Amino acid sequence: MEMVVETEIAIQASLDHVWEILSDFSRYREWNPLIVRAEGALIRGNRVAISVRMPEREAMNFSPTLLALEEKKELRWLGSLAVPSLFSGEHAFVLSERADGSVHLMHRERFRGVLVLFLSRRWFERVRQGFEAMNEALKARAEKVGVESFRK
Repeated sequence: MEMVVETEIAIQASLDHVWEILSDFSRYREWNPLIVRAEGALIRGNRVAISVRMPEREAMNFSPTLLALEEKKELRWLGSLAVPSLFSGEHAFVLSERADGSVHLMHRERFRGVLVLFLSRRWFERVRQGFEAMNEALKARAEKVGVESFRK
């Protein structure tokens, strides 16, 4: 079984600036309402420590493995329970530059495994709300600091 939650947002800032914010785990706690803690070296294959706080929920801790790290393009990790066939989540941020120089962010998670069948529609809606809150916070941070460099 698979369920995908996908959101998108346009950010009026340079690709360099958005990537700089997204890839700086040490500062997530300053601006990110969804991923309230992120630690570890951004090296493909490395395990990182992530704390996620979805709306109306307590923070949950994960130790996903970085699957993809392509500068200014993609950051993706995979987290799972002890038995991945029960439940896993592949989280991705995909950036692309638009014709006007702004950034398109696609923020997605693919949930797989037997336990997906037992999660409610409301649970997936909370995930979507969390993604949208993070997207908006990233946009606000990037546009607040990056608007001058974007317009040059």
